[in-house]
Amino acid sequence: MDKILLGTSIAFFITFAAIPVIIQVSDAKKLFDVPDERKVHLTPIPSLGGLGIFAGMILAFLVTFPISLAQEFQYFFAAALVIFFLGLKDDILVISPIKKLIGQFIAAFLIIYKGGIQIKSMHGFLGVYELPEVMSLALTYLTVIVIINSFNLIDGVDGLAGSLGLMTALVFGTYFYYIGQLPYAVLAFVLAGSLLGFLIFNHSPARIFMGDTGSLLLGLINAILVIRFISTADDPTSVYPISSTPAIGFAILMVPLFDTIRVFSVRILNRRSPFSPDRNHIHHLLLDKGLSHSVVTYTCVAINLLFIAFAFFAREWGSTFVLLTMIAIASIGTAVLFYTKSRPRLYVGERMGQNEPAITSQKILSFRKKNYVAPEDN
Repeated sequence: MDKILLGTSIAFFITFAAIPVIIQVSDAKKLFDVPDERKVHLTPIPSLGGLGIFAGMILAFLVTFPISLAQEFQYFFAAALVIFFLGLKDDILVISPIKKLIGQFIAAFLIIYKGGIQIKSMHGFLGVYELPEVMSLALTYLTVIVIINSFNLIDGVDGLAGSLGLMTALVFGTYFYYIGQLPYAVLAFVLAGSLLGFLIFNHSPARIFMGDTGSLLLGLINAILVIRFISTADDPTSVYPISSTPAIGFAILMVPLFDTIRVFSVRILNRRSPFSPDRNHIHHLLLDKGLSHSVVTYTCVAINLLFIAFAFFAREWGSTFVLLTMIAIASIGTAVLFYTKSRPRLYVGERMGQNEPAITSQKILSFRKKNYVAPEDN
């Protein structure tokens, strides 16, 4: 416990101290996330908060825990370094989705082949247990890539990705500490400490965003933690074995993971690139309901916690039933939000006063929450 408290404290204070400096440098160098038609913020905001998260997490772990006692972590941090530079370049210069995907595959290679992170069994989901090596590797690569991108894509509202990451880190860290896997517990809690220091500046209205530097790193660490959790918690020799671990692991990452799978599926069905931008994410649907950034964040975290509770208490029903039930509930809820969202209405620009120049053309505009009375026809 001493290592966890020390690591969490160091991570928090490093990130908390680094963020104001990053904001100041970003302001001086004009390194902003500029608003566009898809963004929900209205003013340029620094987007390099991931620098502070990365520094706090890595330094806190290295100071707290001897890496010689968990040698696979050197490969985890090598993968984190790849993701860090990938995200940093994208935040400053913007790179193509293909280049980002290649960098993610390199990071996945390091944690799979060198770090030993691999899904070797489905643990009874759909009646499948041990997987052939080829299928095991393919599923692990797919899982890591999807989770990395899930936190990148959910990072669209002030505090949302950071709050979800804080929640998942605390859940994983608590379990790993309870079963005595201290290295993974420390990793989870130092991530939580860094995110807590960052969220002080990221709550609505945000003074800084984590950017791809932070969101991709957040996804990578959660991919490591959830795969380790699934393979460990289902072990009968574990201090606290848990059944239906695939369903519980999915539930812990429910909001970002389900939203990413849903959005990717919709884009592919519409014959678009899965990485093409749109406003179809869960946070966009909630914003369209008139909710504020803070309420959207709290709502998503609360929903995620409810799914975790459901999966845990229903675990004896089996992974297949629990996971499919959660997907059905999430699909219905998202469909309700999508099909009940307000549609932009059209109106014709009103006529100028008598003393104003005559309008030679009419412009079609849209509005959502504005009462408008059409001008009388002449």
